[in-house]
Amino acid sequence: MKLFPFALLLAFATTAAFAGPACHVPKDKWMKEADFKAMIEAQGYKIKTFKVSKGECYEIYGTDKEGKKVEIYFDPATGAPIQQH
Repeated sequence: MKLFPFALLLAFATTAAFAGPACHVPKDKWMKEADFKAMIEAQGYKIKTFKVSKGECYEIYGTDKEGKKVEIYFDPATGAPIQQH
């Protein structure tokens, strides 16, 4: 029975490892969503899903210019990529 607490702890640790980054940018500094999407699409990305992550970053799911699936977090003020999966 000692394995159960360890397995539970491991499950929580694994979930935390897959959490996205946190963007600490005041909302009044954020790029407009339409402008951000246009900028990303001009770079060759096709956006399937766009959202604001729990960490308050812009996040897209879609494909890059080579057609490869991407999940990318962006700084909402600059549009710079922060993390990609």
